[in-house]
Amino acid sequence: MTLLRQLVDSAPSIRPWSTPAPEGLLRSVELSAGTALPRSYRWWLAEFGGGVVDGTPLGTQEFDADGLVFWRDGDCGAAYRFGDEVGGERCVVGDEGVVAESFAGFLTTRVALALGLRDGPNPAVARLWRATPGVLLDNGVHVYGPDSFGERNATVEVARYAPHWVLVGDDSGGAGLFMRRHGRDRESVHRLDLGAVGPDVAEDGELVTADLVGWVEAGGEL
Repeated sequence: MTLLRQLVDSAPSIRPWSTPAPEGLLRSVELSAGTALPRSYRWWLAEFGGGVVDGTPLGTQEFDADGLVFWRDGDCGAAYRFGDEVGGERCVVGDEGVVAESFAGFLTTRVALALGLRDGPNPAVARLWRATPGVLLDNGVHVYGPDSFGERNATVEVARYAPHWVLVGDDSGGAGLFMRRHGRDRESVHRLDLGAVGPDVAEDGELVTADLVGWVEAGGEL
């Protein structure tokens, strides 16, 4: 949960409370919900007891005929609850259908929207963010979440030197992971030394993968 804590601690749109929920309360919520709480949501309650997201409280808000409603988008906005389980997490469902693959992904997408990043800089990153607030693998591969995405791109001056590209991560060894911002190929990931960033990343760097999410799930081999 390291990257999730980093997201919560750094995002202005998230204000966690400081009263951790005791185990007895968590079990009571699970009993009322009729199921175990998703891993990242349980962590949120155990660490903070809840909080405020986009100006609206997020905790164990209410129960209705369909179960636990953990957040509403404003006083009369959409209700958000948990759907199908996958690997200890549950997808998040709003009035419009599935909006995230986990509670952590839900917080990540809300932060991205609050920072003006929409769903993500391209469809592949958007898909990743719906599940996780970035990725940090044992081999040093780091795929950024929305909380660090803007700062990293500004530091490297990607918009100036490679205006058709975005920096989506790095290898913790001086090379960045780049993807196209526009065009038909917004799936390929290219690796290039951060000191050599130029307009043609594909020509100057090396192709890492054409499937960001699948590559990360397989261990991000370089």
